[in-house]
Amino acid sequence: MDFNSLISQYGYAALVVGSLAEGETVTLLGGVAAHQGLLKFWLVVVSVALGGMMGDQVLYLLGRHFGDRILKRFRRHKAKIRSAQRLIQRRPYLFVIGTRFMYGFRVIGPLLIGASRLPPKIFLPLNILGAIIWSLLFTTLGYLGGEVIAPWLHHLDQHLKHLVWLALAIAVVLAIRWWFKRRERKNAASDDEDPHAG
Repeated sequence: MDFNSLISQYGYAALVVGSLAEGETVTLLGGVAAHQGLLKFWLVVVSVALGGMMGDQVLYLLGRHFGDRILKRFRRHKAKIRSAQRLIQRRPYLFVIGTRFMYGFRVIGPLLIGASRLPPKIFLPLNILGAIIWSLLFTTLGYLGGEVIAPWLHHLDQHLKHLVWLALAIAVVLAIRWWFKRRERKNAASDDEDPHAG
């Protein structure tokens, strides 16, 4: 069985599993595979949204039942947690949908929401909506990235083509992660500055 057949046969299941917790890399690769015709675009979106939604639902339930005990393990992020808790109280709908786009909150965000006692009947539809938006955005980014570089790869040997696609997808993911980390460091630096100094 060749590589393309493996992706076509097991790709959707891999997308669901891969997007349960940390899904940006998997979603971008799913978009690239959809551009190559190995997977169907809308099934990639649905698979990734399903995995992301299930992962956040489990984390929300853990936060709801064991939130205080779990959050004690994140002592180093106390200020960030307090800030997030205030935001959940003020704008719960925005936080539920946006938490998966906030670097550093992908896992702890749903735990915080569960610990805040936001009712399940509010969390579930917002979680589904957020997962669909997130999945559609990152799958489209992967797909468009594939479309931009496809002409250059047209004449490459088939096996080399797979390696180049993989390397480019990894480069895109690393660039996005670097940008998020840089932004997070800037935000942390500005939070640490004393507004009364000077």
